[in-house]
Amino acid sequence: MSTATATRPRVFSGMRPTGQLHIGHFLGALGNWVRLQDDYECIYSVVDLHALTTGYEDVKGIHDAGLEMVADWVACGVDPERSIIFRQSDVPQHAELAVLLGMITPLSWLERVPTYKGQIDELGDHLQTYGFLGYPLLQTADIILYKATRVPVGQDQLPHLELSREVVRRFNHLYGPVFPEPEAIISEAPLLIGPDGRKMSKSYGNAITLASTDDEIDKLVMGMVTDPQRIKKDDPGNPEVCNVFAWQKLLGASEAEIEEIFVGCTTATLGCVADKRDLAERVKALIRPIRERREQLMQDPARLEAILEDGAERARAIAGPVMAEATAAMGL
Repeated sequence: MSTATATRPRVFSGMRPTGQLHIGHFLGALGNWVRLQDDYECIYSVVDLHALTTGYEDVKGIHDAGLEMVADWVACGVDPERSIIFRQSDVPQHAELAVLLGMITPLSWLERVPTYKGQIDELGDHLQTYGFLGYPLLQTADIILYKATRVPVGQDQLPHLELSREVVRRFNHLYGPVFPEPEAIISEAPLLIGPDGRKMSKSYGNAITLASTDDEIDKLVMGMVTDPQRIKKDDPGNPEVCNVFAWQKLLGASEAEIEEIFVGCTTATLGCVADKRDLAERVKALIRPIRERREQLMQDPARLEAILEDGAERARAIAGPVMAEATAAMGL
């Protein structure tokens, strides 16, 4: 991947280093990243500049969180030999291209991004910064800097990608056909609710992370919310409103196992405690090998830095010529 032209369709995606990854990340975006390596040339970035858009007041953990996240990626199967893994700030062309895109993008396009006002309302007025308003342009630069044609996104992220496509069309209209319009790979990420019924988040203390021990998994799973109408073991339950049942389906229980759990719950022959114990074993079987590989990687931070440095060198080999093409098209 030393040139701007890929032999296979090229994918770009990134994650912000803002906290430990959990089982929901693995079942959703991260598991998809691993599978994409079979069919695409993949570029995966620790987007630390994006972390500043909401976390600029407390930056002390960004670097270490980035290393920890790379350990998670590799432990889950992202291969630094098959994919480019790098730190966004190590490739200055990301910021440079974002500035140039800002010259041609109408302010109204940025203000209509669905998450813009929503996140300000949720997180506070401190997000009323130029960087937060313009982060969709940095996202666009991330993608088109590598002439990536595919971007794995969930349904809620499609408006951001459509804005990127609009910006590309405007750039190409003004300066010539420099960038391809990126297309979505729709990721049907499963909705994994936390054990307490809320969104899974480390801040809520309800996240089963990729570093969770067996004891921590047991504690969280055994405390999971089930059918609130099932008070006693011999009360028939409704699996469709039970979070444990939802997890069983998402974590790979077979059709026969799901049918057995459904019948056992609805006829009160299977108790919630037994069901939770079974689920806990399933979760531990999934997390344990990831945690062990992760622990080995975290014991060698120099190896993680080397992965990022090598990835940045490979990324710059693509980004440099593309940036030169873009600046020449703009008369610079």
